[in-house]
Amino acid sequence: MSPTARTLPQQLYLLCYTVDKGTFELLNLQGRGQLLRAGALAEMTLDGLLGADGGKVVRLTDGPPDDPFLAEVWKDLPTEKPKNWLQFVHNKAHTADRPVRDQLADAGALDVTRAALLGVLGTDKVTVTEPEQVRTLQERVRAAVLSGADPSALPLKDVTLAVLAAETEVDTVLTAKEARAHRKRFHELAAHFDTAVPGLRKALRGSYLSSRAVGGGWSS
Repeated sequence: MSPTARTLPQQLYLLCYTVDKGTFELLNLQGRGQLLRAGALAEMTLDGLLGADGGKVVRLTDGPPDDPFLAEVWKDLPTEKPKNWLQFVHNKAHTADRPVRDQLADAGALDVTRAALLGVLGTDKVTVTEPEQVRTLQERVRAAVLSGADPSALPLKDVTLAVLAAETEVDTVLTAKEARAHRKRFHELAAHFDTAVPGLRKALRGSYLSSRAVGGGWSS
């Protein structure tokens, strides 16, 4: 499966990989649970399954999406009275990492092996099987920021990937120094995203900052 054929949560998961070091660095894992949930919410909104009027969210369809992870997020959402995004980004963030990881592993995009930690405890070692595909994905998302193109002329899902990754400070797309240097450009992309999915970006940022403040990391 090509990177562009994957769901937004799957692409966001892969964006967090540091290709040159061959690992998922801790810095980019702190907000990954929230990031994946936000990616699912954004994808369903852009695909017309959710409504986001007034900066709140509500389901618009009777049936869930085909993708299992999207469907799990979809089940949590209100069917009548719209509610604030934050609870749907934050409350189950700790459950988001594993199902997306397993989807990518089943598709052959990840290799997951059990490794000993300090010779006693077990932990999963996760590596990308096609790192150059991930590099290409990262460069595509990076280009959405650096190209200077009118945000409305860019694929909206590329804008979404760039904006959500920036809000959780994923540095495999832009380093912290680059993010500061291109702050004006990011605001342009963020404003464009906000017209399509109002309220979600602010909820993601709030969730990320609250968990980071207490040393929280939601990835498994």
